[in-house]
This record gives sequence, structure tokens and C-alpha cells, in this order.
Amino acid sequence: MSPATKLAPPAPSAVTALSDPAAEAAIHAACRLLALPTIRTEAVAMAEASAKQRLSHKAFLAEILTAECDERDARRQIRRVKEARFPRTKRLTDFNADALPDLPPGTLAHLAGGAWIDKGEPLVLLGDSGTGKTHLLIALGTAAAEQGRRVRYVTTAALVNELVEAADDKQLSRVVGRYARLDLLCLDEVGYVRLDPRGAELLFQIITAREERASIACASNAPFSEWGATFTDPRLAAAVVDRLTFNAHIIQTGTRSYRLNTTRGKRRTTKT
Repeated sequence: MSPATKLAPPAPSAVTALSDPAAEAAIHAACRLLALPTIRTEAVAMAEASAKQRLSHKAFLAEILTAECDERDARRQIRRVKEARFPRTKRLTDFNADALPDLPPGTLAHLAGGAWIDKGEPLVLLGDSGTGKTHLLIALGTAAAEQGRRVRYVTTAALVNELVEAADDKQLSRVVGRYARLDLLCLDEVGYVRLDPRGAELLFQIITAREERASIACASNAPFSEWGATFTDPRLAAAVVDRLTFNAHIIQTGTRSYRLNTTRGKRRTTKT
């Protein structure tokens, strides 16, 4: 098509003068149709505030669209966290990093940023019971979910049971595929229970499906040298350790109970 025959841009739509009640009714109807609940709720109040501040039409439009986007982000964060199925709420701000004196400064803040998840790197939390492993696992998983990532928290025993049931129902490939698509799998209580050979092999399928592609964050109260008791087959245990430690972030939470120390600190504060 030559420049001379190009179609002219459409003429601006005519602006219809509406009364305030008619304008409000039109806004509500349009917002329902376009699924803009925040604008539908806040439009009138924001319009009045904008008029008082003498904002331009463009500035008002920017303000109200930003409000809708912010509210959608907040709802998305809530949905992602809910989908992750965390057993309780834990935040990094509630964790006393001084309890881990050997942890380099800034490590937790760096992990909370999620770059390691984008790279598909593993995270392993090792330490005795009560030392904060699950707190960190949930807190970092929550941060990832709030950033819009697909996250799922599950204990090792629950995951193995789910895989066994799926295999019995001939749905294993579907379940493995669902776990493979997660951005972050938070696997808690690795090493707490002894797995039979079938359960260990099914769990290995999940780990292999995510290897160097999508992150697994796991927490265990057993050192790597004792994982053979969980996976029964020494070769399988070695393969699991190899996959979960390659390019991994490994945090030792130690032997001193973070939970017990926190409880004692609260009691001392109450007494004083």
C-alpha cells in the first residue's frame, strides 16, 4: 500500500456530557464488564480527591489505573501464597539471624531476592530440630510466592504418599509433571522417616525432573552422610545428595534450638 492510500487514523471519540449519577452508573457497569473491581469501588472518591488537587485528566487516569494494578498484585500475592499450602505463616523479619553466627551477612536477604530460583539452584537447610530450618524454608518460600512464583510446600512423607497413590491410580506422570512445573518446591522433613524402596524411587523422579532446571529448597535434621538410612539404597542416596548439592546454597542451622531460645527469651521478657 502506497503512502497516499494509507488509512487515516480514526477520529477521536466524541465525549458525551453525563450527569454525575449517570457517569457513576456507567463507571460501575463498565468496571463489572471489564473486571476492574478496584476502579469500580474507588472511582468516585478518587475523582473527588483529584478534583480537589486539580489533577489533570491524564494524572487522574494514571492514579486510578495504578490503584487497580496495585490491588491486582496484592491479590496475586495472596493467591500464590495460598496455593503454596504453607502450614503456618513465617517471615524472615521474624527470624533472628544472630542465631546463625556462621552465616555470612546478607545471605538471607540475597536468598529472599529469588535470583537462585531463577537459576534453578537448590537450597539445603541442615540442622537439629528446632533450629529454624522450617521457619526459613517457609519464609523464603513465601517471599518467592509473593514475587509471583509458583511455589509448593510439602513434607517428604506427604509427597511420597501422594506419589504412591498417583502411581497406583496410573496418574504418576500427571503428578510428576505438576511438580516439575513449579518454580520452587519446598521439601520439608527430609530424613525424618525411612522410605521404602518404591517411595524413594518415586521421590527421586521428582528430584530428577527438576534437576538444574527448577529449584528445590529442602530441610533436613540429618547430615548428608546419614541420608542412606532414609533412601535405603546407598547409590540412590548418593544420587539424591549429588543432585541437591550441585550449585546449591547450603545453610547449617546448627544444634542449638532456636525455638527453645526464643521461648526462654519471651519468658524472661514477661517476668521483667
